[in-house]
This record gives sequence, structure tokens and C-alpha cells, in this order.
Amino acid sequence: MTTRRKIRVWLVLFLIGLVASGVTAFPLEHEVHWLRSVLDRIDVAPDALVAWIARVDQGITETNDRYPFIMYGTDWLAFAHLVIAVAFWGPLRDPVRNIWVIEFGMIACVGIVPLALFAGPVRGIPGWWTVLDISFGVFGIIPLLIVRRLIKRLEREDNQPAPEKPLQSLDARG
Repeated sequence: MTTRRKIRVWLVLFLIGLVASGVTAFPLEHEVHWLRSVLDRIDVAPDALVAWIARVDQGITETNDRYPFIMYGTDWLAFAHLVIAVAFWGPLRDPVRNIWVIEFGMIACVGIVPLALFAGPVRGIPGWWTVLDISFGVFGIIPLLIVRRLIKRLEREDNQPAPEKPLQSLDARG
């Protein structure tokens, strides 16, 4: 598999995750309600998880019933994920020229850690959930690190001079 193809495969995987994160933020109330109903029916989920999802479900439902405009914020969150995903089409087309998009994504992934560590406790998020939030940055940066390394390799490959062809004698060309 060529370096360019490897870059595309990793970027497509990253894009799938980014788009999935965005699209699933739109029906948040329905998804959390469904998750709560699943957790209520199974006995293997930890009690802390079941209690947290029940609280989140109640909070989202009550907020949406009384103040639906607050959920507009999650719509913007979803939209932002989709807009960011559009930026990654640049590296798909021209990875070397658009390496800055990869580096931007890496900075965003690193930024998840201090945001979660600060905002989680301020907003009453359980510590174990904060670790889950941080994992999005940790797992998100892995494909981007790989892509950046591959782009640097592609840049070196593209800058190598083409091999010289041996000269043919006039007699050989007929």
C-alpha cells in the first residue's frame, strides 16, 4: 500500500469518528433515553453508570421539556463536528500542503484534556466520566500522529529526484 493510500485510510477512519460524534449529538435526548432503557434491562452495568445515565436522561428530558432552546447548544456542537470534518477533506486531497489541518486536529485533541479536567468537576461530572471524555482526545490523536508521520514520509518521497534513465545509443533507436 502506498504512503498516500495509508494516509487516506487513516484520515477516513478519523473522519468517520468525527462525523459520527457530530451526527449523534442531534438526537441526544432519544439516544440517552434508549441507553437508559437498555441499562435498566441488563444486570451487568455498574450501578454508578446506571445512576449517572438515569440522571443525565432526566436532566436532558426536563431541560428539553421546559427550555428546548438550551438543546440548541448541542445542535451547534453537532454542527461544529461536521464543519471540522469538512476541513479534513484538504489533507485527503493534498496531504503535504494541508498538514496544518492535521496539526490543528492534534492541538484540539490535546486541548480536550485540560478542558475535561477543568470543566468536568465544575459541571458536576463524575471523575470516571471525565476520563471517558479525555479518551476521545487520546484516541483521536493516535490516527493524526500516524497521518502526520506518513505525510512527512510522503513529502520526502515526493522530493526525491526521479531515477535517471540510461541513454540509448542512436543505433538502438533505429
